[in-house]
Formats: sequence, structure tokens, C-alpha cells
Amino acid sequence: MQTLDEMLALHLLTADQHAEIHAWVAQAKTPEAIMQMRPALWRRLELASVLMNFDADLMQPPAQG
Repeated sequence: MQTLDEMLALHLLTADQHAEIHAWVAQAKTPEAIMQMRPALWRRLELASVLMNFDADLMQPPAQG
């Protein structure tokens, strides 16, 4: 949920979108269930992810500690 909070703080999601996505994810039991989110909200989440460059973080190799 931290990423959703960051999206809200960066004004990539409205407070209503944040609340709706948060509620959906909290009740979903599987990744497949999360993907059943209503299409308009899913597209907004995808756009916010792109604008945050979220996928780039996932492509980085793990930090060597």
C-alpha cells in the first residue's frame, strides 16, 4: 500500500481513486482478483505506475549488501 500512498502524494491518483484501489486490493485474495478491478480504475493505476517509473525499479538487480 506504500506505493499507492506515494501515488496519492504525487497527485497521480485522486483521494477517491486511492481509497477505491486500496479497498479493492485489501479484499482481493489473489493477483487474478486484483486484476478484476473495474477497467477505468485499472487504467488509472497503470498510468500512475508508468508515471512513477515503477517497472524500472523492478528491473534493477538486487543490491549487494
